[in-house]
Amino acid sequence: MNVRIEELSPMRVDGVCVVSIHPEIGAWGKMRGWAAPLDLLDDLGEHPVFGFNNPAPASGQEAYGYEFWIRIEQGIEVQGDLKTKDFPGGMYAVTTIRGFPNPLAWKQLWDWVQSSRYNWRKTHELERPLNPEAPEGETVFDLYLPIE
Repeated sequence: MNVRIEELSPMRVDGVCVVSIHPEIGAWGKMRGWAAPLDLLDDLGEHPVFGFNNPAPASGQEAYGYEFWIRIEQGIEVQGDLKTKDFPGGMYAVTTIRGFPNPLAWKQLWDWVQSSRYNWRKTHELERPLNPEAPEGETVFDLYLPIE
């Protein structure tokens, strides 16, 4: 596994959260519907997108939540049920995967951190789609595990 250490700077984000059986699809649809007309998805370096489970899947329950964030500048108006937040940033162990995030990829990253000089930092992990509009078999994600 190829792992790099990245420091995410503090940033202002707009976020949307959906709870359902497939919340990633619903949350992305809401995010895309708001961000695409503002051309925010045209430059994912300037306006990175991050996602995470919120709330996480629970045993015996089909529905869970997924939240997407996109970095914004001051002055962008929030519409609908999006919420603006200030993300504090921090240090992360990061790996790139092809395909959708899965428990095995997360476990490998977790194991890497456990065998490194770093410790897990208690905050949510992040999934960054690098090509969110790609067909299902061609998606690429960076997985961000918080560390200190």
